[in-house]
Amino acid sequence: MAQRRPWYAILYVQVLVAIVLGSLLGHFYPEAGTALKPVGDAFVALIKMMIAPVVFCIVVQGIGSMNDMKKIGRVGLKTLIYFEVVSTLALMTGMLVAHVVQPGAGLNIDPGAIDTKAIATYISNRPVDGGFGPRLLMIVPDTFVGAFVHGDVLQVLLIAILSGFAISRLGETGERITRAVGSAGKVFFGIIRIIVRAAPVGAFGAIAFTVGKYSIMSLSGLAKLIGTFYLTSVLFVLVILGTVAWISGFSILRFVAYIKDELLIVLGTSSSETVLPDMMRKLERLGPSRSIVGLVFPTGYSFNTDGTNIYLTLCVLFLAQATNTHLTWGEELRVLLFAMVASKGASGVTGTGFVTLAGTLTVVPQIPIQALALLLGIDKFMSECRALTNVVGNGVATIAVSRWEGDLDKATLRERLAHPPSAGAADDGETAGR
Repeated sequence: MAQRRPWYAILYVQVLVAIVLGSLLGHFYPEAGTALKPVGDAFVALIKMMIAPVVFCIVVQGIGSMNDMKKIGRVGLKTLIYFEVVSTLALMTGMLVAHVVQPGAGLNIDPGAIDTKAIATYISNRPVDGGFGPRLLMIVPDTFVGAFVHGDVLQVLLIAILSGFAISRLGETGERITRAVGSAGKVFFGIIRIIVRAAPVGAFGAIAFTVGKYSIMSLSGLAKLIGTFYLTSVLFVLVILGTVAWISGFSILRFVAYIKDELLIVLGTSSSETVLPDMMRKLERLGPSRSIVGLVFPTGYSFNTDGTNIYLTLCVLFLAQATNTHLTWGEELRVLLFAMVASKGASGVTGTGFVTLAGTLTVVPQIPIQALALLLGIDKFMSECRALTNVVGNGVATIAVSRWEGDLDKATLRERLAHPPSAGAADDGETAGR
């Protein structure tokens, strides 16, 4: 039986305390808080360092040990269908709420009076509508090693799938390679467990910097937009994802409680990538096979960014309302269609959503691009909500696709969600393949 830890040694308690302390430091001593930016960045960098090898090992081991190769293609098709449907619902939800709540109405912003120097970098880096061709080519790395060097999840996933297929055709030699890859995966997960123990320090530094640099008092003028976005995301999780969860045989609230440790880390670091490896481990424990977890969850970081999708359409209409710019239904449809493409390939790193928003504004040039500066000061506070929604959405997607594939037992899923590993128990290192 696992030995229980005292409450103050529980990771999510430590992260929660770190978030509170970081907020206080950033508020009362903003210069000191701003100086802690490298602390938060270092933690995110440590986690990102391990994402490529972890994803590679999980996917290769999962595919290499499978006998039914048709299942991989079938799962991939179902995953893409699910992602497209739910992502579109997220975009439409953002639009619908923007029309109902009207968060930008009455602001009467004069674009000519806005200083655009701060957003120059985002405007220059914004994506343009180059179609599916260029985006498809971005998935293919320049070299085999290049995917690991740049840490692009989709590129690593492509190499892992190809490697897994090749290994599965090698007979006994392939089985030995698969076992070796599985052993390497145990090592990488062991490193992840060591790094995650520093999550409170990383969260403390990230929150202290955010509050120190972007004063909480500066949010007052745009509080309605922030509140609308958070409320919309909560409703999306409870209603849309809750419905998907119900159909798949589990409670969305129990699932959120199950991954509370990871959600707190995301809250502290504003990046969903920091929990990718540990989320994959937790999802495996709920019953989906390693191959499905390895295919669906990492792919969702580029193709199923629900929080970012809500943010895109909500903020486009907010800027239109704030600058008294009228958009026709045809123009809003153009925004929706472009956002469906532009949101693909957005990673879980903080700030990506803002760059994608800048690109989305290219399809409605009547909205002054200068208005984007209105959101710069609050984007860091909104990025937490984007990342949280993305993590929950991809977790639900993994379970839903597994259930759709007939790879999941409802009773086992409900049992493990109802009785998660004790929060106070020492980590037993449950990470390796089964």
